[in-house]
Amino acid sequence: MPHTSYFTPATFRFFKQLIRNNSREWFQAHKDDYERHVREPFTQLIVDMQAPLAKISPHFRADPRKVGGSLYRIHRDTRFANDKQPYKGWQGSRFFHERRHEIQAPGFYLHIQPGECFAGAGLWHPEPPVLKKLREFLADNPGAWKRATHTKAFRDRFAFWGESLSRPPRGFDANHELIDDLKRKNFAAGQNIDESMACSAELLPFVVDTFKRLAPMVDYLCAAQELEF
Repeated sequence: MPHTSYFTPATFRFFKQLIRNNSREWFQAHKDDYERHVREPFTQLIVDMQAPLAKISPHFRADPRKVGGSLYRIHRDTRFANDKQPYKGWQGSRFFHERRHEIQAPGFYLHIQPGECFAGAGLWHPEPPVLKKLREFLADNPGAWKRATHTKAFRDRFAFWGESLSRPPRGFDANHELIDDLKRKNFAAGQNIDESMACSAELLPFVVDTFKRLAPMVDYLCAAQELEF
């Protein structure tokens, strides 16, 4: 498949204008711009990710459906939020495990936002029982985790996201060789993308390569959850 570009400077102009004019009235007046410059190209990228993602793992999905698919809604859930702005100033997509409705599973992710584009993978905000299970699996199986995430190639390219505990989690050895990983509240890592890359024909191959290189980490997180990879 020849490489193609998806996003353009107009994509980022739309988001910058939305951030300045975050209202339902403005969005409805510019909905065609959203469709043309954000949703339609992102949906095409998701379609084009199906074949390469299947080669990385047959158990993950690139789902182009408008509702319930890989593309997150641009509408914010403001029911319990202090910030009542109705729209996000970004668009993201998740490439999820086939059993995501049964269990909290790791996934792959792409995020497009002015000044903050990135691609990554892992498990974000795992629920307490899931987090405990992950930590126990890490403590008992350090070798494969080190091979997946402690190499120079991994650390030169990727950074882990999210907060960590200041002290060892209860019940875990403070001297364990993976104590810094055991302190993590999230098990997700990725790499930033600049806007010129996001607007180039190199975006798709870059994202595919990123997901391939993060696949051993995702495989490990699946094993911890007794999920197939």
